[in-house]
Amino acid sequence: MARWSWGFLFLLMGGCYCQYKPTWESIDSRPVPEWFDQAKFGIFIHWGVFSVPSYGSEWFWWYWQGQKIPSYLYFMAKNYPPGFKYQDFAPHLTAEFFNAKDWVDIFASSGAKYIVLTTKHHEGYTLWGSKYSWNWNAVDVGPKRDLVDEISSALRKYSDLRLGLYHSLFEWFHPLFRADAANNFTTSSFPQEKSLPELYEIINKYKPELLWSDGDGDAPDQYWNSTGFLAWLYNESPVRDTVVTNDRWGKGSICTHGGYYTCADRYNPGHLLKHKWENCMSIDQRSWGYRRDAKFSDYLTIEELIKTFVETVSCGGNLLMNVGPTHDGRIIPIFEERLRQMGQWLKVNGEGIYNTTAWRVQNDSVTPGVWYTWKSQEKAVYAFLLSWPSEGYVILSDPIVSLAQTQAVLLGYKPLKWVPLKPKGLQVYLPALSPGQMPCSWAWTIRLTGVD
Repeated sequence: MARWSWGFLFLLMGGCYCQYKPTWESIDSRPVPEWFDQAKFGIFIHWGVFSVPSYGSEWFWWYWQGQKIPSYLYFMAKNYPPGFKYQDFAPHLTAEFFNAKDWVDIFASSGAKYIVLTTKHHEGYTLWGSKYSWNWNAVDVGPKRDLVDEISSALRKYSDLRLGLYHSLFEWFHPLFRADAANNFTTSSFPQEKSLPELYEIINKYKPELLWSDGDGDAPDQYWNSTGFLAWLYNESPVRDTVVTNDRWGKGSICTHGGYYTCADRYNPGHLLKHKWENCMSIDQRSWGYRRDAKFSDYLTIEELIKTFVETVSCGGNLLMNVGPTHDGRIIPIFEERLRQMGQWLKVNGEGIYNTTAWRVQNDSVTPGVWYTWKSQEKAVYAFLLSWPSEGYVILSDPIVSLAQTQAVLLGYKPLKWVPLKPKGLQVYLPALSPGQMPCSWAWTIRLTGVD
């Protein structure tokens, strides 16, 4: 009775049972929520003031004023008057064509299960009216709208996609950060007065189910108080039960601490990892933000995107595919086309993607371009063929078959004939189909049941 009374008094006093302590050992012990592993596919959205010059990269400001790269200096000298500052771009982030419902329609059509929106990149400009970013946010200057609220509200109203928010810890040119860096991060004015308050603000206001941290500025996690914030996120925040985080919480934490691992941009190891991971990559191979100077060859083809997707999922990862909207709020046609093509492919082949896990082998030991997943509830192995075999058959060398039980089905079509091979494996015969008869146009999936 006394124990219950003390516990009740503790709750009345505003305390909590803090399951996770502000240490990496404790934080790392939290399992990644199951929804994330089942989702497999998300959409990254890089949007900010960098979308106005839309030249070179979303790192435009740093390459221009920080590294002073000649091509950026020339671009500014040629196209803008002397004395033009990066802040002068912000009023031109007009978003006049931005319609959150239209964006959500595109995202939902892709087959993605979550999005990640850049609420603040390294430039420091916030897409919501943050009280910690006075006159450098989308409500005060530029579109004069809370873009984060519009996207999150439309996402929840018109789709089942989960909301993820990206937030950069550091800012290239913020005077408080630069002062802390000059002090070798022995002072912490910037995280205490700017970065951490923003994080609490977006979590409490928008309640995202994924928080994508980035940009440690070569500062250690102790400077950012990362374990303290994550302990609050996991114990007390309004999304404590479902929120997922990544591994970018300070110098040295990537691929080591946090939630799921990202390890590097465009990370695709090609083999199974013991820890849940995500491959964040961009349709534009040279930039995350929109670029007016992009060439057609810079954009990945749908075949290349599906290849990366299949490889990633077969090795236990999720794919986070990036698009960069324009300054006026459009998702350009080539990005929209790629996303809708992904959705077309997933309508046929999603059975072998969603809610699957890695199999005992990730790719076939003999036949190149064949990758596997496993669905335990159906005891099914899925073999993804990245190209259609010209011989009329494919050899799958790793499954152990049974003449009495094994069945092979081409997803979107019908059962296929097969013969066993020695010492293991099978040869599956594929039908001669015209393009109009094909179940899909890129990469095909064979479902195998009754195999080990």
